[in-house]
Amino acid sequence: MISTSPVRGLIALIRLPYWMMTGGLAVLTAFAISKGNFAGIPTLMENLNFAIVALLTFFSMAFIASAGFAINDYFDRESDAVIKPNRPIPSGALSKKTALIISGVLFALGLLLSFFINWLSFVIIAVDSLLLLVYSYLVKRKSGFAANLLMGVLTGTAFLYGQATITGTITLVSLSLYPIAFGTIGGNVLRDIFSEEGDAKVGYPTLPQKIGNISAAKVGGFFFLLTGLLTPLPYLVGGFTVYYLPLILIWSAILLYSSIRLFTSSSLISNIRKYERIVTMSMMLLPLALIVEAIAGVLIA
Repeated sequence: MISTSPVRGLIALIRLPYWMMTGGLAVLTAFAISKGNFAGIPTLMENLNFAIVALLTFFSMAFIASAGFAINDYFDRESDAVIKPNRPIPSGALSKKTALIISGVLFALGLLLSFFINWLSFVIIAVDSLLLLVYSYLVKRKSGFAANLLMGVLTGTAFLYGQATITGTITLVSLSLYPIAFGTIGGNVLRDIFSEEGDAKVGYPTLPQKIGNISAAKVGGFFFLLTGLLTPLPYLVGGFTVYYLPLILIWSAILLYSSIRLFTSSSLISNIRKYERIVTMSMMLLPLALIVEAIAGVLIA
C-alpha cells in the first residue's frame, strides 16, 4: 500500500481538472447561446444576477461530477487495489467511509445549488446524479460498452444544463450541441483498449475484451466520425452564427482524419494511442469555439 497525504487524496478523488470539462462547458454553452442578450443587460443588478447564475451553474455541475468520481472510487476500491493502487482509497490516503461521505456532501451541494437556479436545472442535475450512481454501482460491472454510452449521455447533459440555467428551457440549439458528446464515447472505447489487461484481471466486461482491439478501435473511430460530421449542427439549425464555424470545422477535420486512420491504419496499441491523444488534445477547440461565439454576440449586439 502506497500512502499519500489526505489533501492529495482529496484532490485526486474529486478530479479538479474535470471541473472545466463539466461546469466550465455548461457555463460556456450558456454564454454562447445567450450571446447578445447578456451583452445588453441594462442594470447593475441584472448583471449581478447573471454572474450569480453563472457561478451556480459552474459549481453545481462541477460538484456533481466530483461526487460521481468519488462514488465511483468507492465502488471500485477493490479493483483499484489491483490495477490502480495509487488511487486515494487503496493507497490509504482516504478511507472508504471518507470517500463515501465526500461523495454524499458533493451530491447534496450540487443539487442544492441547482435548486436555486430553476426547476429544470434541478431536474437535469438530479437525473445526472441518479445515472452516476447507476453507472458506478451496476453498469460498469455488467457491460463496459453500456458504461461508455452512459458516459456520453452524461457528458452531453452539460450542453442542455447550460441552456436550462440561463433560459429555463431546452431548445434545438442545445440539443444540436448534444452529439458532440459522441466523441466521449469513442475516447472511452479506445481507453478501454489501453486498460484491457487490468480490466480483465478484475472482470470488467469491456468492449475490447468482447470483440478484440481491432474491432473496438473501429467502433471508437465510428463515434469520432459521427462527432466530426455533426459538430456544425448548431450553425445549421440557426442557433449559432458563422463565427462558431472556423474553429469547430478545424476540430471536425481532425476528428474525421483520426476516425479514418483508425479504420484504415495498423491497429497497434501505439497507433491507437496516437489518434486518441490527437482527438483529446484537439478538444480544446470546442470551448474556444463557444467563447468566440459568445464574444461575437457581444461585439455585434
